[in-house]
Amino acid sequence: MSIERIVLAVAGGFILISLLLAHFVSPYWLWFTAFVGANLFQSAFTGFCPLALILKRLGKQSGPAF
Repeated sequence: MSIERIVLAVAGGFILISLLLAHFVSPYWLWFTAFVGANLFQSAFTGFCPLALILKRLGKQSGPAF
């Protein structure tokens, strides 16, 4: 699995988990959902993604996302 696909999977997982937590625990978890969305938005324009940097240092290869 390439770095790009891992980043998409982790972001999607975080969003789904935070939505479940917002529904069952506290609506304040929606702030985490907004944080993940904002990170995805800024990385689309800047190319900077902390998770991608970590995965690259761990030896994962970059590749096409689609």
